[in-house]
Amino acid sequence: MITPTPESAHATDPADFAPFSQRALNGKVALVAGATRGAGRAIARDLARAGAFVHCTGRSTHGRPSDYGRTETIEDTAALITDEGGQAEAHVCDHLDPARISQVIDQIDTDHGRLDIIVHDIGGEAYVEWGTPFWETELDTEMRLFRAGLLTHLHTAHAALPLLTRNPGGLHIEITDGTAEFNASHYRENVFLDLTKTAVSRLAFGLGHELDKVEATAVAITPGWRSEMMLDHFGTSEDNWMRDSLDETRTEPPRDFAISETPHLLGRSVVALAADPDRHSFNSTTQDTHGLAAYYGFNDLDGSRPDSWSFITALENDPAADPREFR
Repeated sequence: MITPTPESAHATDPADFAPFSQRALNGKVALVAGATRGAGRAIARDLARAGAFVHCTGRSTHGRPSDYGRTETIEDTAALITDEGGQAEAHVCDHLDPARISQVIDQIDTDHGRLDIIVHDIGGEAYVEWGTPFWETELDTEMRLFRAGLLTHLHTAHAALPLLTRNPGGLHIEITDGTAEFNASHYRENVFLDLTKTAVSRLAFGLGHELDKVEATAVAITPGWRSEMMLDHFGTSEDNWMRDSLDETRTEPPRDFAISETPHLLGRSVVALAADPDRHSFNSTTQDTHGLAAYYGFNDLDGSRPDSWSFITALENDPAADPREFR
């Protein structure tokens, strides 16, 4: 039994989310690229709770920790899933290495002969050099974000889509940052971040057009944020984050952190799409977790339904907007 990370302290089978109790994804095979921590870990666990066999990939392994300075490993993610009664396999994989990705896909093919769901959650935001003009940044350092946040997605899609499209109904999901409407009119504070995240959404848009021809679906989803890494960064906890965000005597976490959501709202969004026989209606679009939660009728672990991107937009007109009114 491993020590759970903060997001795992919640109930593992919330009664308000039917796909878990109905095991709606029994028999399905999923690949979650970037499942070591945060959103990727939550997505992998929630897919398994709904019955899918989940292949979890990531670079961080026992004996070779993350360059983020984090302790989570890909083996820990698979152990959390199996401890909860789910089915998972961990693969140590650098998604900038096409040969290694192909090995993972070949193993999935050998073991299952199918792949029904791909989720790309590799980000790279930890590499952003905030507040530095583009022309003063260290190009090699900043390019790590572009490589991690976009090139990994291209490599993985190219290797995995032949297996995903072998049977009709495959689902390809890109995890991005920001709704299409928000990103179309807002600069994301860093050229590399802005390019990478908008390109991820555009990748889902383009793949959706190609996958449409083979009865498969591509969607991008943007979450809010409250991963274990964010909690640690702001010096707060899963128990205290709301109080600390609204505490005017504290400088961290910022006030807008009070609209944050657990990674499981994103996990449930992925599961809801995968379990929906009419999911193709979302093909080529970018969705946010609040919109999918409202459409499918589910909530976050605490019973709330945060509308992060509406709140962020509201702050532009009213800096005193209360995040609690958007939950």
